[in-house]
Amino acid sequence: MGPHPAVAAIRLAVRRVLNDILAEHGRTPGRLTPDERSSSPLVLVACSGGADSMALASALAFEAPRAGLRAGGVTVDHGLQAGSDLRAAEVASRLRELGLDPVESVAVTVGRETRVAHSVAYRGGGSRAGGPEAAARDARYAALDAAAERHRAAAVLLGHTRDDQAETVLLGLARGSGIRSLSGMAAVSGADGRYRRPFLQLDRQTARKACMVQSLPVWDDPHNTDPAYTRSRLRHEGLPALEKALGKGVVEALARTAQLSRDDADALDAWAGKAAAGVRDADGRLECAALHDLPPAVRRRVLRRAAIEAGAPAGSLFARHIEEVDRLITGWRGQGAINLPGRVVARRQGGRLVIRQG
Repeated sequence: MGPHPAVAAIRLAVRRVLNDILAEHGRTPGRLTPDERSSSPLVLVACSGGADSMALASALAFEAPRAGLRAGGVTVDHGLQAGSDLRAAEVASRLRELGLDPVESVAVTVGRETRVAHSVAYRGGGSRAGGPEAAARDARYAALDAAAERHRAAAVLLGHTRDDQAETVLLGLARGSGIRSLSGMAAVSGADGRYRRPFLQLDRQTARKACMVQSLPVWDDPHNTDPAYTRSRLRHEGLPALEKALGKGVVEALARTAQLSRDDADALDAWAGKAAAGVRDADGRLECAALHDLPPAVRRRVLRRAAIEAGAPAGSLFARHIEEVDRLITGWRGQGAINLPGRVVARRQGGRLVIRQG
């Protein structure tokens, strides 16, 4: 008799990702001999102790040895709740019980500036200002990046599900974001494709069921039900209201929208990349007439790319900034220069658009 359908589903999702990683390293699936183990690629799982990441950890522990890969785990202690250090230690212990090795518990400090501290030794770090949710996320990824580099991991698996994807799309809609934001989370992201999300096609309930039938202990983070957090309100109030008004299938539809949006955004980005070379003069300045002839979605991508190349921080460059620069092309009335983040200035000079610092 085979495994429970929920367990089979999560294992299949992980197996597919591991096969991709093997192919990228020129390897074929197969069990390791003792001599091969030390040289095989390492895959880490980021585990909070919640149902999604525990299900992912169990599937990785089962599939990795059969694929010929080493498997380890990382849990991040954000220090935002009393006893979080003990809970992180418990999660690390559970990961070791699953057979993962190496396993780390990484402590971070979340605030206006987030700092990372490895439980044994830490080299490097990162900080970034932002709200509590953004600061915690930034600290978590900084810790995962450091762990991946420390262990030379081929990939880090994340437990985001189809439900998380739907929430991400709705948050983007509420903020009036562009198509790239509506595309949600990518199945593969990060430097050199470091982060992999095997569960984007699986719902949250499947992961929870897989934990239950395997008797895996699960920790439910109280922050996930705290209405002080935007995503929590969306999860427990917004999405249920949408399903009540529109019927079941909202989550699936939003996840499908994310994939369609990603395909469109990728195509437009590629188009803009090719168009950028054709709108520059011999001195590298942007020709306003050539820019005007481009479709708006492509032109704005070219302008955004030019601003970033000039030194504008991508994370601080918003749609309103690009719209103001775009009016130098489409609504030219002799207006003055446009100030952008990073002390970058955009101005129109003699039929050319000049974007540079200072």
